[in-house]
Amino acid sequence: MVYLGIGSNLSSSFGSRFQNINFAISYIQEEKIDLIKKSSFYETFSFPNKEDPKFINIVIAVKTNLSPQELMQRLLFIEQKLERKRFKKNDPRTCDIDIIDYNNKIINFKLNKFSLKIPHQSLSTRNFVLHPLKEICPNWTHPVSKKNIDVLIKNLKKTNNDITKLTENDINNYVK
Repeated sequence: MVYLGIGSNLSSSFGSRFQNINFAISYIQEEKIDLIKKSSFYETFSFPNKEDPKFINIVIAVKTNLSPQELMQRLLFIEQKLERKRFKKNDPRTCDIDIIDYNNKIINFKLNKFSLKIPHQSLSTRNFVLHPLKEICPNWTHPVSKKNIDVLIKNLKKTNNDITKLTENDINNYVK
């Protein structure tokens, strides 16, 4: 199974942060990538600058015959299509799509100016990845550390565990 993290903390011409994520999923499916499961929406503060707009994040499980490199090329294209601008690291963005895990393999590669590691090198410290990942794959184990997701969540720093799982009512209130 392949797990992708999708986040947004800026609106775009496509709409709200939620709509950016939903469009990203639609575009992913147009690339002949099968959506298997989707987590709830989660909201977190921006990192490292909490003054930036809050992020909405989800994790999806997909199946694909694309190689990790081909998949990443398509994901970068989708980010660009959704008006992602890359100025400096951790800037607010309309869409961010990361490969969290690719069939439980350990993979490193370069793609254009990007040096990528799978599983995502920071996923063990990211509440906005671990909580939605646990929701859709409660027995997931990190391919490198071999730690179960429950252990990874337990090890999150208190300051890094400020996350809200959004209800339909929350989402409706945001979108209005």
